[in-house]
Parts: sequence; structure tokens; C-alpha cells
Amino acid sequence: MVSMFVDVVPNRNSRPTILIRQAYREGGKARKRTLANITKLPPEMIEKIRRILRGAVLADAPAKLEGAFEISRSLQHGNAAAVLAALRGCGVDRAIASRRSRSRDLAVALVAQRILEPGSKLAAARRFRPETAVSTLASQLGLPENVSEDRLYETMDWLLERQPRIEKALAEKHLSEGSPVLYDLTSVWSYSRTCPLVNRGYSRDGKKGLAQIEFGLLCDDDGRPVAVEAFPGNASDPSTVAAQVGKLRDRFGLKRAVFVGDRGMIAQARVREDLEPNGYDWIFALRAAGVGALAENGALQPTLFDEQDMAEIECQELFRGERLIVCRNPLLAEERTRKRKDLIAAAAQDLIEIRRAVRRDKRPLRSADAIRRRAERALDKRKMRKHFDLKIGTGSFSWKRNKQNIADEAALD
Repeated sequence: MVSMFVDVVPNRNSRPTILIRQAYREGGKARKRTLANITKLPPEMIEKIRRILRGAVLADAPAKLEGAFEISRSLQHGNAAAVLAALRGCGVDRAIASRRSRSRDLAVALVAQRILEPGSKLAAARRFRPETAVSTLASQLGLPENVSEDRLYETMDWLLERQPRIEKALAEKHLSEGSPVLYDLTSVWSYSRTCPLVNRGYSRDGKKGLAQIEFGLLCDDDGRPVAVEAFPGNASDPSTVAAQVGKLRDRFGLKRAVFVGDRGMIAQARVREDLEPNGYDWIFALRAAGVGALAENGALQPTLFDEQDMAEIECQELFRGERLIVCRNPLLAEERTRKRKDLIAAAAQDLIEIRRAVRRDKRPLRSADAIRRRAERALDKRKMRKHFDLKIGTGSFSWKRNKQNIADEAALD
């Protein structure tokens, strides 16, 4: 039972504060929340509001009340209502827990708030409190007024305990025997010194020198997330594949699946050790060395793409029993050509600067080892060492472009 009433709150040395409040019960206890402050209204207007809330009908109320209220703050409603409707329509609330509870409501609120306005748990707690709310999300879910960030962290702990059940329900809904499973890894940098997963590794965010945590995400073939797992920040992509295969086999009960990952994710060793023994198929991209080997073997030839951009080829000597699909992307070919030209030009400019250092009159660079280290460092910075032939001696330095290597690489664009 919910009711509204006019409440008078005494103040010691000033006039009382007059509020419109809503009374409700939660957990068997009577509670109330403030809806509006009407202290500044004339006494006769306050009395009429009190009578209206008690159920009285005032014949002159519409005319008298017109213009009496001033909107000091309004809450967004449509966006919060739309997000909640979408979450419920997708069954997110039921996937979290079959029965409604305070923890489930808070979990749904966290998901919805993350969509509406991503931020920290502290920011979410502020958005859920009546005095600092910006939308009706909290009231639509019936959240208590005193939601704290600690309570939200407790909700995350509650979710963590339920994670295996939630993921199993999602897998039953979105995965089936023999279906493709997409997998990839991302990283999030962190300043934490206490989390055991935080470590230094390859940063996808370009935050060199910062520790991080990695997250592996399994999705169905439409990109819907099914399961997520945290890994140490220094874990390599291939080293996480075994855990995902075990999850699909043991927890989700899939005897067959097609594991899909990028070229850095699935190496031949992972195929032999993790996928083939479990009867799983796979789709991944060959690395540059594999593509080069196909070209040297003759299985991959530029004439394949004279009339079409996709072809199926065979190479039993290198990839026995595997199906190879070759696709040429004209836009990517153009971009790689442009990028290679720019890098070669930049590397050549670096080498010119080194030659100037060797030929200068004052304190020239003379040691052959020093010249070599500096030149190789400059080429390695741009990954251009294979495209230049260096000639280095004591106090002498020259180079030329390796036209054959450049042409061989261009042929594979």
C-alpha cells in the first residue's frame, strides 16, 4: 500500500519545512520518501494540497493551482523505461535469477545504468539516490533510497557466485551442437597492487608500463555474449584457449563446436593439443609466415583473384586435411601498399640521419658495432629491417633497398 501526504518537519529557529511525502512498506517496516518541498507555497495552497491528498474534491482546484508549482528538477524517464523493457524482453532479469529479489533488482539496475551512463559503482550509487538521481530507473525498480556503493559491490559478489548458472543458461539458449563459438581477449589497465590477476603484459590500449587484467569473452555466432573469464595480465592469447574448450565441453556439454578466433589466438599447437583431441573444428586466419609458405609452395597465386576476390585452395603438403579459404580485400591491399611506402620512406630518412652522424666533422659515429646497433634499432622500430641491405664499416655507412623482398611482400597484399 502506497500513499502520499503532507508532512510538517519542525525546525528550531525557523519556520517548519513542509514536504509532500510517500509512505510505503519494505520488509515489513514502514518507510517514507520525500517527493517535493512545498514550504514556500501560501498556507491556503498547502491546505488545499493536504485536502486533495486526503481525497477531497475541490471545485476551484484547477484554477487556483495553475501556476502555483515551479519545476526545480525533473527526472529522465523514457530512456530508463526503454532500457528496462529491452532487458526484460531479452530475459536478462530471469537469466540472473528466476525469482525477484533485492539483489536481482540491484543487478538489473547496474546493467541498465551501464547502458544509460557508464561509470563507477560510486557514480551508480549516486544515480540511484533520490536527491542525486537523473532518471527514474531506481524508482521503476523499487530500489531503497539508501543504496550505497558497498551494497553494489556486495551485489557483484552475489553475481559472481551465480555466474556459472547464468552462463550455463545462456549457453543452453544460444549454443548448440556443432555451432560456431567466437572467442577473443581484451585487456583493461589497472593501478591496483593487491589484485592477484594484475600483471604487466601486452597492452591493447597502448598503456605501456601499466599493469593490466585480461578478459576472455565467448559469444555465439551472432555475437551475443555467453561467458566471460578473467586472466592474469601477462597471459598470452593462445594460453587461454584450453580453459575455453574445457568450459564448452565440461560445463556446457558441447561435444562438437567450431572454435573461431583471430590469427594471434589459435596457433597450430593449440589445434593439436586443445581442439583436435576434443573433436572440435576451428576457423582462424593464417599468420604472414603461413601465407608466405603457401605462396612459395605455389598453392596461392595472384591469378586466383583475376575474376573473383575469394577462392578455396588445397595444400596437403603444408595443411593436410584443412580447408583453406583465400580472400583478397582490395581496400586492405591499397592500405598496406600505402603504409609500406610510408614506412620505407620514414626508415630511409632515419638511415640518412645516421649517415650524417657518421660523416660529421665533430665527434662522428665511427665504431662499426655502434653504427650497426643504431641502424638496426631504427629499422626495427618500423619493422623494416628485411627491406634494407646495410653496408657498414669503421667510419662508413651505406644502404640500399632490397627490391626483391619489397616485391615479394607487395605480391601478398
